[in-house]
Amino acid sequence: MKINSKHYSSIWYTASDDRVLYIDQTRLPWELIIREMKTFDDGIRAIRDMEVRGAPLIGVAAAFAMYAGSRSGELSAGEMAEQLVATRPTAVNLAWAVNLMLQGTGQSLLSKALEIRQLELDHARRIGEHGLVLIEEIAGRKGGEPVNILTHCNAGWLATVDYGTALAPIYLAHDQGISVHVWVDETRPRNQGARLTAYELAGHGIPCTLIVDNAGGQLMQEGKVDLVLVGADRIAANGDVVNKIGTYLKALSAFDNRVPFYVAAPSSTFDPAMPTAMDVPIEERGDEEVLCFAGTDCRIAREGTRVCNPGFDVTPVRLVTGYLTENGRK
Repeated sequence: MKINSKHYSSIWYTASDDRVLYIDQTRLPWELIIREMKTFDDGIRAIRDMEVRGAPLIGVAAAFAMYAGSRSGELSAGEMAEQLVATRPTAVNLAWAVNLMLQGTGQSLLSKALEIRQLELDHARRIGEHGLVLIEEIAGRKGGEPVNILTHCNAGWLATVDYGTALAPIYLAHDQGISVHVWVDETRPRNQGARLTAYELAGHGIPCTLIVDNAGGQLMQEGKVDLVLVGADRIAANGDVVNKIGTYLKALSAFDNRVPFYVAAPSSTFDPAMPTAMDVPIEERGDEEVLCFAGTDCRIAREGTRVCNPGFDVTPVRLVTGYLTENGRK
């Protein structure tokens, strides 16, 4: 996808000078900062501090972190894997990528990391193609009126390598001339919707409107939402979905108003070893994410205010209309 008419992906490798580069998403949309992952510790920091975020992307970043760490030889592959998995315990893509790196017998860590990156990129594109059919079906029923899609958090190219998961079908639909409009949840407390999704969509010329997190239900009651599309950080064996906090409430509103609720995710996000999502460890994040506006020192609550900040919630399978994966719609 593009920023100021120039193509970018969220993370990439330059063979000419042996560098791993990525976009620091904590600084968007105010400034575009490209950082280099020189060491294993750089990779740990990037994932932990959410300079890179989004389930597919942190898996790719973890793979490159292991490559970066291998250049110094200070830690074994097993030691690096243990530290990486502990940084973000909820999203299963991280552990998936680390396990692939550990299984790369006879293959360099760089080659394996590049393979994982390309795999996630291909999966995102195919998710977009399968989701495009869904949007085309809705557009056909609307007779040329815009298809209004609501999304939560950021599941675009910044959350993957390119294209995205939930946003990939929207990009392809727009590029094929289908009229689409996106309702963008701000997604407190880190405001990934406001900072990243709106930034992405505007850069691609897709009409979008930013809304506060609690407005989605009202819009659905008013018939202003045709489809809810979200990504996922982990999908349990029974179909339960773990995603950014607030997703469950969108699913409840969609179910109550008979709005289709689809989850877009690559196969690396599915966890067959986890029977239900109620067994998934939910990451508790720091107080400052709630007490300060994301990316600034602006406090919005008095000193000493107690905070509960779960990063994710669980949407039960009964509320999910279907899933979009690289293998099709189900």
